Amino acid sequence: MPKANVYNMAGEVIGEVELSEAVFGIEPNVTAMHTVVRNHLANLRQGTQSALTKAEVSGGGIKPWRQKGSGRARQGSTRNPQWTHGGVAFAPKPRDYSFSVNRKVRSLAIRSALSDKAREQSVIVVDGLHMDEAKTKTFKTFLDKIGADKKAVVITNEVDANVVLSARNIPGVVTTPAHILSAYDLVNADKLVVDKAALEKIQEVYA
Repeated sequence: MPKANVYNMAGEVIGEVELSEAVFGIEPNVTAMHTVVRNHLANLRQGTQSALTKAEVSGGGIKPWRQKGSGRARQGSTRNPQWTHGGVAFAPKPRDYSFSVNRKVRSLAIRSALSDKAREQSVIVVDGLHMDEAKTKTFKTFLDKIGADKKAVVITNEVDANVVLSARNIPGVVTTPAHILSAYDLVNADKLVVDKAALEKIQEVYA
């Protein structure tokens, strides 16, 4: 059964906790993780890019020279793609890139990402993760002490305004409550900093 060290807010190891085999101990499904990450990135795309085709660009109504006899290549319009100020071949148009993924696939991807982090010993459990005040420097010092000084996802039991405000200016650090986990954030992170109460909720929901 996978295990993780438990820290206090002083950055000291105070114990060890066993992680659920059903959530943190499965064989990671790379296909599910890839699908959900691709879905996340696709849904972020605005899809507002647009360019003009030769039919939409202004001008070019007349044939630039006669078809034969000039010694030059035949041309029908000065607004064909090969001309300066011509239209764009296969011009991109506004479109919706988003697509849906089954709930079971999302759940599998999250469990796979959690299991992958547990296997790498990258899950850090904190007993009573909280901040008395919003203080970025204090929170950064805490992350440094527990070894989560680079890319990290901080998972709280509920939305904690002080934790969110303390962490939002730290490069690479993302905060999220336990009931809104993102497979993309989990895969992208080097460390998972999980509140002990949030850990129980995660194991209850995804087991």
